[in-house]
Amino acid sequence: MNKRKELVVSALKNGTVIDHIPEGNVLNVVRILNLEDFEDQIYLGANLDSKKYGKKGLIKVSNKYFKSNEINKIALVAPTATLIEIKDFQITSKKQVSVPNKVEGFVKCFNPNCVTNVEGIGTKFQVVDKKDVKLKCYYCEKVTAEKNIEFI
Repeated sequence: MNKRKELVVSALKNGTVIDHIPEGNVLNVVRILNLEDFEDQIYLGANLDSKKYGKKGLIKVSNKYFKSNEINKIALVAPTATLIEIKDFQITSKKQVSVPNKVEGFVKCFNPNCVTNVEGIGTKFQVVDKKDVKLKCYYCEKVTAEKNIEFI
């Protein structure tokens, strides 16, 4: 007898859904947002079928609404992500993240000789490529590609 079993994930009463995370980046988003230490419920979905992207990831975070600097972090590792805010089981906001023009204070310059790494000055970057995510350091002018982005 083959009975089909389905897992049911609770709907969010309050919180945020991060949808359309590129395949393979769910755990990166969890890490950069420090959700490993979050005390409330978190649901993770990876390698989910998507008509638009083939495969995608999804994170549901109960009782959490992200601030602009957190949204900028998400945009750097998951530029196709959509944020859906929910209050009392109703969608109150749905928006596509966008890679910012500037990034300050949360990405490390990959140049070990940069003044930000030697003298502890806060980092500052200009985004020079939003599609492939490339950041140019304000101080040493080195360009950091998406694969080399390291969060502070």
